[in-house]
Amino acid sequence: MDKISLTFEYPWLLALLVLLPILWVGSFRALAGLGPGRRLAALIFRSVLISLLVLAIAGVQWVWTSDKLTVIYLLDQSDSIPRAKRDIMLRYAIQSVRAHRDREREDRSGLIVFGQDAAIEFPPYDDDLPDVDGLESYLGRTDATNLESALKLAQASFPEDAAKRVVIITDGNETTGTASTVAQAMSQSGIGIDVVPIRMETTSEILVEKIDLPNNIRQGQPFETRIVVNRYQEAETEHSVPGKLSLFRTAGSQTDKLLETEVILEDDVNVFPIRDTIDLPAGYTYRAEFVPDNKNDDTLVQNNRADSFTFVRGKGRVLLIEDWRSPGEYSQLINSLGRSEIEVDVRPSDQLFTSLAELQVYDCVVLAGVPRSSGEDASQIASFSDEQISMLVRNTEQFGCGLLMLGGPNAFGAGGWANTELEKAMPVDFQIKNKKMEAVGALAMVMHASEIAQGNYWQKRIGQTALEVLGPMDYCGVLQYGSLGDSWLWGGQQGMLRVGENRNAMIRRMRAMVPGDMPDFEPSMRLALNSLISTPASIKHMIIISDGDPTAPSNAILSGFSQAQIKISTVAVGAHGPAGHQILQKIATTTGGNYYVATNPQVLPKIFQREAMRVSRALVNEPEGGTKPVITYSHEIIQGLPRDLPVVKGFVLTTVKESQLVEVPIRFDKPSDVENQTALATWTYGAGRTAVFTSDVGKRWLGSWNDWSGYDQFFSQLVRWTMRPVKSDAKFTISTGVASTGQVEVVVNALNQDDEFLNFLDMQAVAVGPDLKPLPIIMHQSAPGRYVGTFETGGAGSYLVNVMPAPGMAPLTTGASVPFSSEYRIRQTNFNMLEKISRQTPEGGNVGNLSEPLDEASFEALLKNDTYRGGLPRAMSLQDVWPWCVLIGAFCLFGDIFVRRVALDYAYPVKWLVQRIRGTTSKADTDRQASLQRLRSRKTEVSQAIQQNVAASRFEVDDQTVQAVNLDAVVPIDTHKHPRATTPNTPSMQQTDDKGDDYTARLLAAKRAAKRRNEGS
Repeated sequence: MDKISLTFEYPWLLALLVLLPILWVGSFRALAGLGPGRRLAALIFRSVLISLLVLAIAGVQWVWTSDKLTVIYLLDQSDSIPRAKRDIMLRYAIQSVRAHRDREREDRSGLIVFGQDAAIEFPPYDDDLPDVDGLESYLGRTDATNLESALKLAQASFPEDAAKRVVIITDGNETTGTASTVAQAMSQSGIGIDVVPIRMETTSEILVEKIDLPNNIRQGQPFETRIVVNRYQEAETEHSVPGKLSLFRTAGSQTDKLLETEVILEDDVNVFPIRDTIDLPAGYTYRAEFVPDNKNDDTLVQNNRADSFTFVRGKGRVLLIEDWRSPGEYSQLINSLGRSEIEVDVRPSDQLFTSLAELQVYDCVVLAGVPRSSGEDASQIASFSDEQISMLVRNTEQFGCGLLMLGGPNAFGAGGWANTELEKAMPVDFQIKNKKMEAVGALAMVMHASEIAQGNYWQKRIGQTALEVLGPMDYCGVLQYGSLGDSWLWGGQQGMLRVGENRNAMIRRMRAMVPGDMPDFEPSMRLALNSLISTPASIKHMIIISDGDPTAPSNAILSGFSQAQIKISTVAVGAHGPAGHQILQKIATTTGGNYYVATNPQVLPKIFQREAMRVSRALVNEPEGGTKPVITYSHEIIQGLPRDLPVVKGFVLTTVKESQLVEVPIRFDKPSDVENQTALATWTYGAGRTAVFTSDVGKRWLGSWNDWSGYDQFFSQLVRWTMRPVKSDAKFTISTGVASTGQVEVVVNALNQDDEFLNFLDMQAVAVGPDLKPLPIIMHQSAPGRYVGTFETGGAGSYLVNVMPAPGMAPLTTGASVPFSSEYRIRQTNFNMLEKISRQTPEGGNVGNLSEPLDEASFEALLKNDTYRGGLPRAMSLQDVWPWCVLIGAFCLFGDIFVRRVALDYAYPVKWLVQRIRGTTSKADTDRQASLQRLRSRKTEVSQAIQQNVAASRFEVDDQTVQAVNLDAVVPIDTHKHPRATTPNTPSMQQTDDKGDDYTARLLAAKRAAKRRNEGS
């Protein structure tokens, strides 16, 4: 039951109410003239006004006190809880609410589920929990237990007008967060906590604990691998467990099975040593798996395998990635680097790396004129994924590997690399921001609602992908069919807008577009043709995605595109038979574009990415007569080279980044703008170095360099400058260890060449997990020559660790493998933690309840525990009332003024109503009407007299009729004598006599007479 009362924020200010008696005493006589009724009303208004103002100043508040109770159940849904236990937990929560909730009191119930994160299954409301068989909330990862997040979510979900209690149903094995800290804060705010434990009933569990590997293995050196397998069994059921043990070794995309043998687990801890030798330098991941012969000997399969990582380093190596369509194009460069004793591994762009670990064996990665996407057929298009681009950047930024980009017709912005993470890592931007340059393209896209699954989603995604390839000076437009027919998505009638500052707005429009089923290609293509023709761009292109269902365009419109040299590429998605294919193929063939058949929507972004690159071809600069490279200043890369460099036939236009760290040792003499003349640019990015050479290394542009004497020296020095350092004057050993909580410890021991400790080194370290996100590591010195750091892992997988011992020293690279989440390791209920939480006493209430473990046997008994019992502080909610006091006081002030200033005849309305009903008029009303009539008549007479006097006072004299007037002969008027009564023959005062005695003359005569009297006296 709710109770309402008043409270005051500053109660001592209520003493101001003593002013009320003083007010009555002082105002009683002052208001005596109002009469008794009006005086009493004025005093009442003033008293109420002052009382309200005093209440407002004292901070008056309403206080609602409620007996309602809200109980929220927190259900642990992590993988450590078996499915059968989860069903019991849900059933217990539903029936507990049904048994104990007070419906008359309008108690509320709610349900929150949690794993790695928490989610609200049922928000608190005044009804029983629905009788459901399963949960619908999406929890994301369930390989962790985060009770802290569930408690915080519950605290935020409680309504303010009820007492609060949470009922936690869990095994208590939290792997993330600190629930006890949050529980203490909740109890201090008056929230009660009950705990229902879940007992883990495991008779047998097998766990592959770890694989012990040396961290740094020399090439060709034999070493020993140890696999540790643990067996957990209860004493009364302890027995040996036979099964199959396997060991795999993975390097890049190649996986070898090193071992598969039958073993018997006799002890709680079983160690199996295995010897191995590695001949090739690379990063290697070892995986051990154990499968018991009897499935009843194991409960969780997630902890039956473990991973470990090791790194084998050889001499410096370079990875060169070339376009898969042009194999061997860079053979001369590869041979040149080989002559300089630089080992080069060549990989085509359709066989790219799949993990960051694969790149650790290389000291430099060279992108040799390779585009982001390549291939003519939809099924053959190869593309760098966003994840692979991120790997390249992280490999440089975090691990110090060099990154070199070579130019070519399909490189940099012309190769679709604009607006990627790779562009951020390079010393130049892949776009032209100079409006004087003619390197501008225009791209129009026609979006037709194709009949494929998630058609609108894919159209939005491919549109955004194409837009990302375009530079800020390029133009873009999108045509779609809607309720108003064919129309541009932006730009009005023109449709084509410069990307630049409009890029984000364009992306937002694309995300919101809903293309309709276009009936005819002709209108949209005509709009596109007219707009593209009027767009000031050097290269114009158009892309159509459709199922081929719309009516084919006329030959005239296709001829118009051909004459304007605008190519159209078409993409058939879900085409309606041969007819649909023929229409789209004809459009592409007639205009010189490409025709694609996409059977898998996943390739659509790659197709649009490649087609959008056509617009970027304007970035390819091939000036007539070539261009001369000019050395601007000395640099390590060009040291020892002749100053006169051979002519280059072409290069890709770029823009130097606005950073003091960027160095441009070589520029071209064309074009005239310095910012776009870049031939060679370098800078340091994170822990590594990146460089660009904007011309190619082949015969198309750099043919004159092939016979140049400085060819080998230039490119070997360029590659060596970017490579990470591999030599050091110190001796370092690095190791990693994984704790049971998933935390990884990194230990570095540092000695100099004389085996003396190296102290006070400023070590910088970072780890990169499977999600490619950097994890900073703070290294501190724990002993002479010993440095230790730790980092938290986000889950199972391989983590690469890079340590920079000091500036100028070679980086130390190693790895750590987290085999599985600790969620799969802990198999006992954490009663200590649960008891600590339940002992929290809410402010103003009683301590919480820790019940017996929940299972089928104890289910009915636990239902008797009243989770809606008392023992909690009653809910109180406050609301300020002073604003209402001020508002009502304003009306009282108005009432006080009204009563004192306005006199009302309160009986008149009643009398008037009676007379209206009877149809009569009272004598008082008759007299009142007569008086009003006389007043009106008198008012009329006075008004006429005033008007005549005003007219007579006008001094308009006629010279011919004027007569001399003797002002001294005027008889003075004695204002002290009573005036004589006028007779009917006497003229009125308003009339003028025949002698011309007008109003002005009489006034002047009276003035003179008064003057004479004053002189005589």
